[in-house]
Amino acid sequence: MYIKKKKDADPLETPKWVNKNKAGVDVNEVAFINWSSGGSNSISAIVSGSSKLDYTYRNFIWNSSLNTRYGINQQESEPLKKTDDLFEINSSIGYQKSKGSMWYYSSRLNFKTQYANGYSYPDTSNPISKFMAPGYMFFGGGMEYGKDLKRLSLYASPLTFKSTFVLDERLANAGAFGVTPAVYDDEGNVLIPGDKVREELGILITNYYELDVAKNVMLKSTTNLYTDYINSFGNVDVDWEVVMDFKVNNFIKATLGSHLKYDNDVKTLVVIDEEASEYGEGGAKVQWRQILGIGFVVDF
Repeated sequence: MYIKKKKDADPLETPKWVNKNKAGVDVNEVAFINWSSGGSNSISAIVSGSSKLDYTYRNFIWNSSLNTRYGINQQESEPLKKTDDLFEINSSIGYQKSKGSMWYYSSRLNFKTQYANGYSYPDTSNPISKFMAPGYMFFGGGMEYGKDLKRLSLYASPLTFKSTFVLDERLANAGAFGVTPAVYDDEGNVLIPGDKVREELGILITNYYELDVAKNVMLKSTTNLYTDYINSFGNVDVDWEVVMDFKVNNFIKATLGSHLKYDNDVKTLVVIDEEASEYGEGGAKVQWRQILGIGFVVDF
């Protein structure tokens, strides 16, 4: 009598949840006592946290993450300055037609804003950004390619909705971050308030790549390219971040990073009348910041 052996159970047949959390603090400090070359005492810190939740079941995947950072800098008698500020939520769901395929039908949601007011220092009386001013939300669907999506992912969406929120009345009236500015009469009175939401429909291409450069040295690159169909098709918004993590041990790490952005809708604000909080619009510029820090990190 022949009895057919039962195949080994596929681990993906059972729903699987994986949760990873990380918290860290980067601190930099410089102090001088009778230093002949001169210098200013300073201390800066960045507190960061992230939480990832991954779900797999058969040919479905669902990945969600929460990222947050806040950094400050203090130099002797100068006012406390903000150096970093982020609140970001990501969620993506994908369907793999066959388990051997490296292509996924995918849909993504991204939302980001900041916690506190931002200023063009040394002026701390007129915020140039606030919580939900701006706030950004992307939502769309397309195709994603990658053998291991946690280390290499290329996503293309021909239909992605982008919403820009500027919920502060003063910044909205000034037309900050690409929203339609207010209409004024000859005496400077507001006839039509500025829009607080700008909506776009366009193409989004994103790429994520991880590379082990050497032992305990990892390179991470994230690139986002977006262009709007209606308003300025072909004018590409760029958001490119490269981070190198140097792992000393399980609790101490060093980070070196570069973040480059360009958004044609984000114009430079020029102060026309400081007392009346009146701003004019300058041109869009390439934005860039560099990060270097040593700190503690805890995985849980």
